[in-house]
Amino acid sequence: MAKRLNQETHPQHAESPDGSFDSAAFLAAVPNQPGVYRMLGEKSEVLYVGKAGDLRKRVASYFWASGGSEKVRALVSRIRSMEVTVTHTETEALLLENNLIKSLHPRYNILLRDDKSYPYIYISTHKPFPGLGFHRGARRKSGRYFGPFPSAGAVRETLQLLQKLFRVRQCENTFFRNRSRPCLQYQIQRCTAPCVDLIDPVAYGEDVRHTLMFLEGKDREIIERFVVCMDEAAQSLDYELAAHYRDNIRALRKIQERQYISNQASGNAHRDIDMVAAVCRDGMVAVQVFFIRAGRNLGNKTYFPSRATDANAVEVLAAFLPQYYLSTRRNSDIPERVFINEPMEDTASLEAALAKHSGRKIAIVHPRRGEPTRWVQMAVQNAELAISQRLVSRTTLGERFDALRKVLDLDETPTRIECFDVSHTGGDEPVASCVVFGVEGPIKNDYRRFALRDIEPGDDYAGLRQALQRRYTRLQKEEARLPDLLLVDGGKGQLTQALSVLGELQIHGLVMIAVAKGPSRKPGFETLFLPDQETPLILPPDSGPLHLIQQIRDEAHRFAVAGHRARRAKSRSTSVLERIPGVGAKRRRQLLNEFGGLQGIKCAGVEDLTKVPGISPNLAKSIYQVFHDDFV
Repeated sequence: MAKRLNQETHPQHAESPDGSFDSAAFLAAVPNQPGVYRMLGEKSEVLYVGKAGDLRKRVASYFWASGGSEKVRALVSRIRSMEVTVTHTETEALLLENNLIKSLHPRYNILLRDDKSYPYIYISTHKPFPGLGFHRGARRKSGRYFGPFPSAGAVRETLQLLQKLFRVRQCENTFFRNRSRPCLQYQIQRCTAPCVDLIDPVAYGEDVRHTLMFLEGKDREIIERFVVCMDEAAQSLDYELAAHYRDNIRALRKIQERQYISNQASGNAHRDIDMVAAVCRDGMVAVQVFFIRAGRNLGNKTYFPSRATDANAVEVLAAFLPQYYLSTRRNSDIPERVFINEPMEDTASLEAALAKHSGRKIAIVHPRRGEPTRWVQMAVQNAELAISQRLVSRTTLGERFDALRKVLDLDETPTRIECFDVSHTGGDEPVASCVVFGVEGPIKNDYRRFALRDIEPGDDYAGLRQALQRRYTRLQKEEARLPDLLLVDGGKGQLTQALSVLGELQIHGLVMIAVAKGPSRKPGFETLFLPDQETPLILPPDSGPLHLIQQIRDEAHRFAVAGHRARRAKSRSTSVLERIPGVGAKRRRQLLNEFGGLQGIKCAGVEDLTKVPGISPNLAKSIYQVFHDDFV
C-alpha cells in the first residue's frame, strides 16, 4: 500500500530520560502534510491509528496542556513512540487508515467487527428458464444480483413474496433438470412448472421480466401492465385469469403501502439510500443501518462496535463509516446517499474515498428538514431500542443466542429457532412436535403438534419428514415467518430428511443442525451434525450454546411426549366400535345391550350379529372382522 500510494513512513522514537515519550522532539520533525499516524506502546504494539489533513496540528492536539477526555489521557500516557506516513491527499490517508485499523486492530480505535458477507437475491438471467435463489458470498456467476439484504430472513421473505406474485422457479438447477412431473410448488400455486413444459418460454419470460421490474422498484409500471392484462382477460371472458391479475394488483398496492419510504414528491423515488444512526447510552453504543434499495425498505441491521464506551455519536460515526463502506466486498454496494443522524465536521474526504472505492459519486448527508429527517429519526429509535434490548438480555437468553452464533460461525445471530422431535411407543400413535424459541424464551403460541398418519410403525425418518412437510408447506402458504435455525432431534439420517424436505420446498438460507444424544445418552455429551461438514461438532459440557440447544431439544421432547400420551389415552378410551364405518351411536347401544359388552360382541358369530336390528350381513362381517384379524 505504501509503495502504491508513494507514501513516506517516518518512525520516531523520541524518548525522554525517564523513558516517557518526548512529544516536543517528535513534533519538530512532523510535516504539515496529510497522512496517517500510529501511536506505539512499550512493546512497540500499535495503540492507535489516526489520519489527518495536517499531521503536525492533529498530533500536537493530543499533547496540549488542556488534555482531553479520560480515554485520550490514558492513551497519551502509554505512548512510547510514534510513526507517521505522509500521503499525497487526505483521501489517501483515510484509505490507508482504514486498512491499518482492520489489519492491526489497535487497542484504542473503535472497531467494527463485521467480517461476514451480506445475502442477495440472485436470478440466473442467462438460463433458458431463469431461476431465483438465495445467494451469499462472491458474485462470480452470470446473472443479476439484488441487495444487499440485512439478513437471510429478509431475503426469504422477499422470495416468498415473489413466488406468490410471479411464480418464477426457485429450485436448484439439478432439481429442475431431473423432473418428470410437477413438484409441490406447482400444486400450491407458487411455480408454473417450466421443468415439465407446463408453461411456454415466452410466458415464463414475461414472469421473469416482471420479477426483475419488481426488484428494480418499478412496481407502478407492473401495476399499469397488470391493469391492461386484467381488462383484456375480462373482455375475453377469461374471468379466472382476470381474477389472478386483480389479486396481484391488490398485493402490489399493499406492498407499496407497507414498504415504500420514498415518493416522487420528495425527489428520492427509486434511489439507493442507507440511513445510519449512532446512539450512545448507558455505557453502550449501537449503530443502526437501514437498507433502502430502489426506493424499498429491505430492512435494518444493528451493530455494536467494540472499544467505543467513552465515545460520542459523532466519533462513532467517524470510525464506523469508513470501516463499514470501505470493505472490499462492498465496492458495488455503497448507495448513492448515506443519511446520518449527527453532523460530521469533514465528510468531503470520506465522500472522495468512497467515490474512489465505488467508482461513482457518493453523498453523506445530515438532513435538517423534510422527509429524510423522519427516516433518520426512525433509525435512531431502532438504535435506542436495540440498546434497551441488549441491556435486558446481557445476562439472559440473548447472550446464549449470540454465543451460539459465534460457535457455529453464523453470519448473524439467530432470533427464531424451531426444533422437531417424534414420540411413540413401539410405533403406536406417533406424534411429532415443533417448539419455537426466540431471544425472549419459548414462544408457546407458535408451538405445534402433528398426529402422524400413514407411516410404518417406528419409522422416525418418515414421521419427521411428514411433520416438516406439513409445517413448512403451511408456513409458505400463509407467508408466515420462517426460523433462522432449525434443530432436529437425531443424527445424520434426520438431518438428511430435513435437508431433503426443505430442498423440495425451495427454502434456502436456513441453518440446520441434528442433535444426537451421546453414547450414554446423558446431557452434555450431545453430538451436533451440520450440513456439508464431515466431522460432527462436539461442544464442551459447560458450553452456554450447548445448554441452549439442550433446553430447546428437551422442550421439544417434552411437548412430543405429552402429545403422544394424550393421543394414546384417547385411543384406549375409545370403543373399538367407534372405528367401524356404519356403526353409529344407536347401533353401538343395541350391540352392547344385546351381547352384554365388548367381550360378548367379540365372541359372537356373523349370524348372531345379523339378528340385531339394523345390522345387515355385510355390516356384521365388518364388525366380526374388526375382532378377528384372520377373518377372510
